[in-house]
Amino acid sequence: MPEERYPISLWINEERLEKLQNVGLAGMAKEVLAGLKVLDVPCNDAQKDKVLKVFPMAKFDSATTKSIELLPKDVKDKIFALVVQEKSLEVMDKFLAAY
Repeated sequence: MPEERYPISLWINEERLEKLQNVGLAGMAKEVLAGLKVLDVPCNDAQKDKVLKVFPMAKFDSATTKSIELLPKDVKDKIFALVVQEKSLEVMDKFLAAY
């Protein structure tokens, strides 16, 4: 059985989309409504637990989206920067290593 994955959703504006295009990840962003795009950065169980521990304001939506919500903008900005730097969505181990 594959490991459960829990996304952190990052909103993608024109500037971010251009950065994603430059590293070949633009296709990973999905349109959610009226042209607004989201990039889902996956977390496994251990990563999810650490995110919730390190950022107590964050919440895990266990009822509907199974996603990690309410992370501060600067935290999401750092995650996005890592995605671009690493050219990968699999950045949470590296991100969490700083905490």
